[in-house]
Amino acid sequence: MLTKTQKKKIIDELADKIKRQKILIFTNVAAVKVGEIQKLRRELKKEEVEYKVVKKTLINLALKQAKQEVDTSSFIGSSALAFGYQEPVLPAKIIYNFSKEHLNLKILGGLMENRFLTPEEVIELAKIPSKQELIAKLIGSIQAPIRGLVNVLEGNLRNLLLIFKQIKI
Repeated sequence: MLTKTQKKKIIDELADKIKRQKILIFTNVAAVKVGEIQKLRRELKKEEVEYKVVKKTLINLALKQAKQEVDTSSFIGSSALAFGYQEPVLPAKIIYNFSKEHLNLKILGGLMENRFLTPEEVIELAKIPSKQELIAKLIGSIQAPIRGLVNVLEGNLRNLLLIFKQIKI
């Protein structure tokens, strides 16, 4: 049992994290095994995403303190929060992929740019390419014309060498 001061400290920490996040994803972990939660937590930590299991009443108080309007009445059972501080797409992608493998993990919604996201919107967000994927595609498309030019120039050199070889014979 937590004391009032401990609860206050937890609420203050959660409110601070809610204010700093780029995305907050609410999940239901009621039927998820502790080992699976630890696995998800490790995956998220690699991408600098924090994952905390918190009581619904503390979540509500922290949201109120952070001045966020989120209806948590549909949240049933144990809830966990994923705080993404860098990129909003990656946490959604990791949790969505994990929920496909572990059917007990349910996405309850999200919070991004002071707007509540439905579970469907979080899933749609997860399907968007991540920042790294978009950068890789951009670099590939920038390099494509240069590669084409190099191939054309090499082709001319190859043809010239073939002509010299034929003349030599």
